[in-house]
Formats: sequence, C-alpha cells, structure tokens
Amino acid sequence: MSKYDIIVLGSGPGGYVTAIRASQLGFKTAIVEKESLGGVCLNWGCIPTKALLKSAQVFEYLKHAEDYGLKLENPDKDFGAVVKRSREVANGMSKGVQFLMKKNKIDVLDGFGKLKPGKKIDVDGKEYSADHIIIATGAHSRELPNLKQDGKKVIGYREAMTLEKQPKSMIVVGSGAIGVEFASFYNTMGTDVTIVEFLPNVVPVEDEEISKQFERSLKKAGIKVMTNSSVESVDTSGEGVVATVKTKKGEEKLEADIVLSAVGIKTNIENIGLEDVGIITDKDKITVNDWYQTNMPGYYAIGDVTHGPALAHVASAEGILTVEKIKGMDVEKLDYGNIPGCTYATPEIASVGLTEKQAKEAGYELKVGKFPFSASGKASAAGNKEGFIKVIFDAKYGEWLGCHMIGAGVTDMIAEAVLGRKLETTGHEVLKTIHPHPTMSEAVMEAVAAAYDEVIHL
Repeated sequence: MSKYDIIVLGSGPGGYVTAIRASQLGFKTAIVEKESLGGVCLNWGCIPTKALLKSAQVFEYLKHAEDYGLKLENPDKDFGAVVKRSREVANGMSKGVQFLMKKNKIDVLDGFGKLKPGKKIDVDGKEYSADHIIIATGAHSRELPNLKQDGKKVIGYREAMTLEKQPKSMIVVGSGAIGVEFASFYNTMGTDVTIVEFLPNVVPVEDEEISKQFERSLKKAGIKVMTNSSVESVDTSGEGVVATVKTKKGEEKLEADIVLSAVGIKTNIENIGLEDVGIITDKDKITVNDWYQTNMPGYYAIGDVTHGPALAHVASAEGILTVEKIKGMDVEKLDYGNIPGCTYATPEIASVGLTEKQAKEAGYELKVGKFPFSASGKASAAGNKEGFIKVIFDAKYGEWLGCHMIGAGVTDMIAEAVLGRKLETTGHEVLKTIHPHPTMSEAVMEAVAAAYDEVIHL
C-alpha cells in the first residue's frame, strides 16, 4: 500500500491548488481524479464558458463594426468552430494542470476514489493511505423532479457547451450566473432565448438595482425574461419541446428547440464512502469546522461539497488554508463576507459585501454612491456605456460595506473593493487614492465621491 502525507480527492480548482500548496509545504502528496485534471471548472465550467462568451463578444463587435467607423459586410459565425475553440482552450488548461502536477512532484491517481476507514482511499481497487485526506469532489448540474435532463432536449451546462448544432430557440430555466451566461452567449449567436426565473428578480443574489439594470439589458438584447415564473413540465414527445410555465397570470405554453436547466448544483458526495467512514453531512453538504475538518479525524472537505459559496476561488482559498493549518502555520479563518462574485454575461456583473437592502436590515446608517458608465470617458470611447458602479459605506465610521458593478470588464475591477475591504479601507481613503484616467476603474473613485457629495463628473 502506497503511503502519503496528504491525498486530495478531486482535481478541480479546489483540489489541484490544494495539492500544489501541500507539495510546496513539503508534504508527500497525491491527487485522485476520475476524469480530467482541472475538474468541472477547467473542463466544463469557468474556462470554456468564458471562451464561448469571448467568441460571442467578438461576433457582437463585428455586427456593430459601423459604430466604430469600420465597414464589414455580412459578418457570420461558424458555431462548430466556436465550440471547437472553447474545447481547445479547456484542453490546454487541463494540460497545464498536468504540467503543474509533474513540476510539483504530485502523484496523479487516475480512477474513482472511495474513502475507507483508517485514513485510506480505494482508487479503482487499489488502496492508498495518508495522514490527511482532503475531499474536493465538487458538484454537478442539479435536476428538478419535473425537469429531468435527457442530454438532448433538456440539457445541463455540459451539453450546452458542446451542442453539435445551434438551436433556433432555447428556454433557460434559472437566472443565476450559469443561466444568464449561456442565455447571453446563445442570444448573441442568434438563438431566440427565453429566461424563466422563479424569483421576482433575475440574478437574485445581486443588489436589487443591479438586477433591475441587468433585466433591462437582457430585454434590450432581445432576450425574453419571465420572472415570478416556474416551469411545471416539459413535453419532449414532438420535434422540439413544449414547456408549461406557471406565471402570476396563469399557465403559458412555450415552444422551443431545447431547454437548458440551470437551477443550481448538486454536490458530488454520493458513493464516495462518506457513510463507511462515518462523515456527517447536512442538506447535501459535508459538515466541517473553520479549518475544514470533518467530524472524523484526518478527513477534511473543501469547495462545493461544504456549506460555503460554490465558487472556484473560494475552493482554492479553502484548500490552501486547510494545508497551511495542517502544517501548523498561523492562519486566519476565511472571511466569507468578503468573497467576490462574478457573472460573465453581457453586461458583466461583479459584487462583494452587503447589498443596500442587507446593509439597511443590519442597522447601518448608509452613504451610497453611484457612477454611471455613461459619464465615463473611457466607456464612451470604447462604446460600452451601459451599467454603473454602486458603493455602500457605513456613514458613522466610513467602513466599505459593499460594492456592486454592472458593465463591460467589471469582473476585472471588483478586486479593488475586495482588497480595500480586506485592508479596512475607508471611503475617504479610496476617494484620495489617485486612479488613472481614462480608465473604467476610475468609476470606482467617482462612485465613492458621489457617496460623499464630492463627485466631479456628474
């Protein structure tokens, strides 16, 4: 039996990052993967979807070339080539993880890993042991009882990335990040898209003003949006699909080529041996403490399988913290109130901290500032004037409570707010930090200036 210091089960952005940090700290490390290194994120999630969205963005630019004083006759797309490029990007990233495993002398154990008592793990019939086993098995597309995925007419995100033929029409069920990103991609490619959302607002976790602006943007782009609605059933017996949608006004029948179910995720915790070991779960999640230890000594869990936000960067941070704690380093608990969230649709959305509603409910007296990109010189020059930045401060102490952005490139700008909040920066300090001109990022400073009644360009 091979013996390791640390074995990581799962090689997504939680697992492979954890393994690399463990190796850096001097642990003899192995990682178990049943499919492709990089997990869902690199192969079927974060990375290939961004490749698709980039193709859509370029196509959108081509269609509006005249807006930039350029002439281009009848720009068209090759849907198969767009999908092929996305797969090539994903494959390249997965090969990059393979290189990192070799570079860091991490053993890759190919196969399905099942936990065993006594800090052991079975990989396709071969047993390994470790002082510490870290579970990072991630999640997959959740199925609703009345919306069973058949992989052809009712699909999840994996099929949505590799369709052989572009559908003429699509119903997207759910308006979280996955749903609206695919809605944005397919709409730009020319598919007739309808979004069905059960809650009153699209992207429901976002600040209400962001949600309202985003809904306007979706409708402006030609996407039909149905909020306060639910898909009750889907008839797949015909050539396409017929979805029965329950709305406030009654039932409505929607016809389309395909339905994309984007109603969340389900953790990959089945058949991995949790019951055999005695590891406690709660509501489809593994229960852990602040250092990601399960109730069984020597077994840990990070990422989507635990109760934190199901985000790649969260899984990575949790994994690094876990092995550093095992090493005996002096580490801080993760601050789940300062996790950035990003949605890569058109326009992009990025946020961190409290929404205005949450801040009011928490009893804060607020200073709120907004700066529209329509007043930004860089946004005007780039032809991307849609959206705004909203900042929320505690009026008493100047604490940066929240930051919410919608517009082009905002997912690359949110880190300023995350860092500022980490360093306990006040509104006055942000206001007095010189931002370069002309940039999209100076809108952050302008929004803060608006909160403190010092805005110049409004």
